[in-house]
Amino acid sequence: MHIKPFEDRVLIEPEEVEESKSKGGIILPDTAKEKPRRGKIVEVGTDEELTEKIKVGDTVVYAKFGGDEIEFEDKKYLTLSKSDILAIIR
Repeated sequence: MHIKPFEDRVLIEPEEVEESKSKGGIILPDTAKEKPRRGKIVEVGTDEELTEKIKVGDTVVYAKFGGDEIEFEDKKYLTLSKSDILAIIR
């Protein structure tokens, strides 16, 4: 099975959050950590402007509150509109 985003949306796999500790050695829970705002492009929608600029495999930085979470085949993804994408890292 396959997910294909519509129009000006992309599907990304967000970077994993590493376990972190405070200076005193206390393990911080996920709720206390800022989530990463980078991810790898898995699929690109059909918008021409978008498909010219962003390719599958690119790493992008996205807006702090951008995107919607999707769980598919035991993996977590985000769908973002092109306005939520702030930069491409190549």
